[in-house]
Amino acid sequence: MSLLATAGLAIFILILFAGIYINLFGLPGTVVIFFDVLFYAIFTGFNQVGWKIILFLFLSAIVAETIDFLLDMYGDLKPLDAKKSLRASAIGAITGTIILTPLFWGPGIWVGFFLGGFTGIITTEFLRQSKLKTPFRATRRAIFSMIGRKLLKGFITLFMIAVSLSNIYS
Repeated sequence: MSLLATAGLAIFILILFAGIYINLFGLPGTVVIFFDVLFYAIFTGFNQVGWKIILFLFLSAIVAETIDFLLDMYGDLKPLDAKKSLRASAIGAITGTIILTPLFWGPGIWVGFFLGGFTGIITTEFLRQSKLKTPFRATRRAIFSMIGRKLLKGFITLFMIAVSLSNIYS
């Protein structure tokens, strides 16, 4: 593998991590992952990733973003303390990766990164909610909606990454 191909693959993997990470904050990470795989397929001449996989990832991104939009309409909780959430999710993502990688190898990297970042955001939000007076706290429905939305979209994202990487490395 040439130096240019190695650098391209490293950038591809970093963008996949960015897609997972921005999903945690309600941004369209599935779309980022779709375009990352699409550009990788174009640059490699569709040798490792074919049109069927691209179409599957496109439909998965549409489903994930539609579900995210519909659940957002039901009024889930939006974390307000962005600076602390960013820091806590980054620490959680690194910690989750370190903990799950020796146990599950490759999948442990991705799942640990997502679950660790998710845990960091949720912990920060629970701490913030505990400091508020009762009338200003979010309802349980709003909290569970936020948790469900992030988990569902995150697992769709992880599935998209698993499908794309299994085709690239097989």
